[in-house]
Amino acid sequence: MNRKTLLRYAVITLACAGYAFGFDWCFDANHISVGGFTGVAQIINFFIPQAPVGTVSMLMNIPLFIIGWRKIGRELLFSSLYAMTVTSLLIDLFAALHTFQPMDPVLAALYGGVVVGISAGVMMRQDTNTGGTEMAARLLKLKLEGVSIGTLILAVDLVVTVVYAMIFRDMSRALYGLVALYVTSLVMDKVVYGPNAAKVAYIISDHHQPITEKLLELERGVTLIDGKGAFSGKEKQVILCAFGRGQLVAVKKLVHQVDPDAFVIVCDAHDILGEGFNVYTPGGL
Repeated sequence: MNRKTLLRYAVITLACAGYAFGFDWCFDANHISVGGFTGVAQIINFFIPQAPVGTVSMLMNIPLFIIGWRKIGRELLFSSLYAMTVTSLLIDLFAALHTFQPMDPVLAALYGGVVVGISAGVMMRQDTNTGGTEMAARLLKLKLEGVSIGTLILAVDLVVTVVYAMIFRDMSRALYGLVALYVTSLVMDKVVYGPNAAKVAYIISDHHQPITEKLLELERGVTLIDGKGAFSGKEKQVILCAFGRGQLVAVKKLVHQVDPDAFVIVCDAHDILGEGFNVYTPGGL
């Protein structure tokens, strides 16, 4: 096993520890359902206290991993099996070593959502997951590529949360669970897609040539689009340029230096594929 692989699994292990700690500290101690197989395991544990949440969740994951064997590839399956096993064992270990005291349920939903969301997002960035909802979302994304991974997970978890509320007849806990699910999915999307976020600028100027030359010096690709002013009827060249968020100030500065009167529109880009950015992979994030 090379150094890169060792580092990857070290990061996955730390993320598993964060996930397990956030679950035990915020969710399980406050009886907040987080949906998925873990939520189902919480329900089983309530009726059968001798059945640890982590172990039950791990056993329920086995059929899903069998289904995903041919769909998601051996490497992702192996790393996900590792993450699921470590997370499940750590959930039981932390619960055995320390009894977490209940806290304000609002704080539990918010802090738990942040800790679990960051941990799950880091796993996704390492091309792995803890099985259960994340694995189901991975399989669904093969068919629903336009939907973010966080949204898919939120949809799957919502079903378990509603069932949890019906069984325990506790709508307040279900509502806290919905808050936790929303925060988790939001934070997860930020972790997964945040590093890929970029900016796109549309620049309209009578000095498009020197601006283009300056942008090329930043080693950014530039596309010139034929345009026409609706009021003046004058032909114009619209500069289209995609760049990282860290280059935003540099781009605006160089445009201003060449043409202070240039019309500039800067937009957020959720994801950019192509040279200098990301590469598309079917079923990917």
